[in-house]
Parts: sequence; C-alpha cells; structure tokens
Amino acid sequence: MPDVAIAAPNEAAADAGEHVARGGGNAVDCALAAALVTMVNEVGIVSLSSGGFITVQPPDGSAPHTVDGWMDMPGRDRPLGGGTWDVHTEYGGGVTVTIGAGSVAAHGSLAAFGETHRRWGSLPWRELVAPAIEVARGGFRLSSASRFYLEYVHDDIFGWDDQSREAIHDADGQITTELVMLPDLVASLELIADEGPSALHTGDLARLISQDVFDRGGILGPADLAAYQPVVRPSLLSTMGEWTLGTNPPPSVGGVCVAAMLRLLDDRPLGMWDVLDIDHLVRVQRAVLGHRLEVLDHTDDLERDAAAFLDLIDRDHLAVLESGSTAHVSATDSDGGACAVTVSSGYSSGMIAKGTGIWLNNCLGEQELNARGLHGLRPGTRLLSNMAPTVGHHPDGSSLAIGSPGADRITTAIVQVLAGFINGGLGLQQAVNHSRVHVHRAGRLDEEVKVETEPSMYYGGVGVTLRRPDGQLIAAADPRRDGAVRLVHGQNGVMKP
Repeated sequence: MPDVAIAAPNEAAADAGEHVARGGGNAVDCALAAALVTMVNEVGIVSLSSGGFITVQPPDGSAPHTVDGWMDMPGRDRPLGGGTWDVHTEYGGGVTVTIGAGSVAAHGSLAAFGETHRRWGSLPWRELVAPAIEVARGGFRLSSASRFYLEYVHDDIFGWDDQSREAIHDADGQITTELVMLPDLVASLELIADEGPSALHTGDLARLISQDVFDRGGILGPADLAAYQPVVRPSLLSTMGEWTLGTNPPPSVGGVCVAAMLRLLDDRPLGMWDVLDIDHLVRVQRAVLGHRLEVLDHTDDLERDAAAFLDLIDRDHLAVLESGSTAHVSATDSDGGACAVTVSSGYSSGMIAKGTGIWLNNCLGEQELNARGLHGLRPGTRLLSNMAPTVGHHPDGSSLAIGSPGADRITTAIVQVLAGFINGGLGLQQAVNHSRVHVHRAGRLDEEVKVETEPSMYYGGVGVTLRRPDGQLIAAADPRRDGAVRLVHGQNGVMKP
C-alpha cells in the first residue's frame, strides 16, 4: 500500500484521490479518480465529453509513456457543416469560439483512462469512478475557476440549451450559488462504473449523445464514437539537469513546445530569476510559439516537422532564438510511479445531451486549435492540443508529475515551474508561486509580452507532485486556482498540507 502525493484542481477532486489512496491505490489510480471528479464539478472547464492525455512514469524507472485520449474529428455518418454559430467573449483577453451541436468532437478521455488503468492501475475500475458518483449524487457548488469562466459566458454559451441554463442559473438568471444537481449524470456515471469507458462509445450513453447531436444539426455519429481508440506512445523526452522529462508527443503540439523550450533555456535560471533570465525566457517563448504559429499549426505531418524543429534546436539553438480550458491532476507514489493527467472539453458547446446530464464539448469550435477551419479535417483525424502532462525521473530515484490548464499558457507555465525548481533551486511550492511571463502570439505581427504582476488564473494552474530519493512525498498546487493537495500515508492515514 504505497504512500501517494496528489495535486488536484479542487478539494473534492483531492478528496477522491485521498479516498482511493487509502483503499490501496497507486499514483495512477488516484490521479484518474481525481480527474473523474473534475469532470463532474469543474463545469465549463471539463466534462465526461472531453479529451485528454495521461503521461505515466512507471515505478521501475523505465521509459515513460503517454496515452492519447484527445478528440477525433467526427463526420462518418453525415455530411460536414451546420449546427454552429460564433460567440465572442472577453474571457482570456478576448476570444471568438464556435458553439452548438456542430462543434462537438468525438470524445476520448474516458477511453484513455480505461487503457491507462488496464496497464498501470491496481484497483478495480468501479472504485475509481465511485467518488465521482458520490459528488454528482450529493450535488456540488461551482468551483471558483468555473464561476470565473461562467461570469463571461453563462448566457451566450450556457444559456441557449434549456437543461444547461436551468442547471447553472438561479430564478433571477444569475449564476447559482446553490448545489448543482444533475440526476441524469449520476445514472451515466453508474453505467460507466458498470460497463467501463465503452459506455461512452458503444453503449446507451453513446447512442443518447449522438442522437441528440444529430437532432440539433451536429455531425458526431455512432460510428465516430464506436471507432474511437486511445493510442499509447513513448513520451517525448528532454533533459533538464539530471532529470529526464517525458511529455506529450505529436499529434499534440503542447508537448513539442515544452520540449523545445526546455532545450532552449540553457539551464537558466541559475538561482532566483533575474532580468537577464526573463529576457532569455521571452526569447525562448517567442521562438517556439512563433514557429508553432507559422509551421506546426498548419503542417500536414506534425511528427515530421516537430522532429525537424527539435533537431534544429539540438544542432544550433542560438540560430532558433534569433529567428509563437483545461483541468490537470498530478500524482506520485512512494514506489516511484508518477501520473500526470490533463483533460478538457474546450469552451463547451453549451448543450447537455438529453438523458445523460453530460455537457458536450466544443473542441471543433476552438478556433485557435483548428487552423484548417471548423470541419476542415478528415473524419477520424486527431485534433491539435496544447496539453502537455509531463513526468520526470532522476537517477537518484526521484520522480515527479506536473501539468497545467491554461490554453496556450499551458506550455509556458510548465516550463517556468520546472526551470525554477530544477535549475533555479527553488522549493516546489516556491517555483509554482513565482510570477510568470507569457508571450502571446495572435498572428505573425501580433505579439504581446504579458508579465504577471499579481496572481491570475490566466497564467495557468500548475499542479506538481514529487517523490524524493528517501521516499518523502511533496505536492504543490497553484494559488492561481482552487488547487488542493493531499499526502496520503499508506499505513498512517492522511496529512493535508
């Protein structure tokens, strides 16, 4: 029965990880259970209709792997187009998103959870789902991250569907402060606990979701859900100091950006961040995010072009420098295992699929991730993603798991925390708390260097857990969001730092 450290987006999710750890679960079990709770109570951020990635460091120190459960392009069962409209919101500094039934992509996070559990989990599947069922059954209050997002979009995105409007609004049309109750969601989770992830792909839930999407003009059909398969890949490796770090490989672009930034940092900072370190960090972000905007977001072969970019950095990184909505859970255990889980439903399509209690994603409508347009990909193709759940292994036996929500700030937040901790010698929580900088690229000639002057969830919500060589566990959650941590001792109960 290992000790486990957990960093989660909210207290209920951390409680779920704790509950599973006290039942004998390892880092993978705890991370998946906590992430399942976020799919219930992080409304507007993630739901069961989500995509995600899980990166696992096996406890034996062998190479890490990433399970790809990101979104597929649907459309096998009907012609593309229709069922959408655009909404502009000032959230995140101003963004236009596409919503409606036609924005719903083929979900995959639960399928990836199932594959991860099969390979590296230790407890029965039902025990991982049980905490999410209890949160849904008892009702839940909206998290601060949900409320922050909903303040911008509760009418435009979450107000057009009757079930959605009723769930999050009070009688006066304001965002509710009462418990959110979704009886159909409890029944859906019970099916998932009994049938496994297949309930969302070939079972009754899949039928209900696809039928409602079709009825409202969307393109996600039963063949799209039935054909979905998670993919397990060797993680993309980089080194920082003596650490070997594994992150999300293509077809996600987020891991490529993390790997590129780590390689370009030149072991900075060598202590506390100074002005020269910040200037160098801005140059690194400008080079990597600019290359992403100009090349990686538009390529027809991301694996090829990502490898070429990383090869160029390894050969002559100075030449490169002189040339662009999510929930995360981290867990490590005393056996040396680490698991990083990042999941998202985009900005949400705004609709709850009838009879399921599940808010559906709008990942086809995340315009910044769909350079080829709303329905511009071939059905069955994976969409782009910023996600970069990352694990690390040290020769002394230490292991870590780290990740963040935050759209295009995911990669820059993760890199800055890792650099502060590994290169700069900052404590884990100190590295997470440290102010951040982000180069925002909206176009080739549209750049803004944003410097954090006070904590803001705009700059991400990093969660990181660490096992030291003596077996001591540490967890750090980001004060920019309602992060929560747990250190669960297999023999002696739990300590809440």
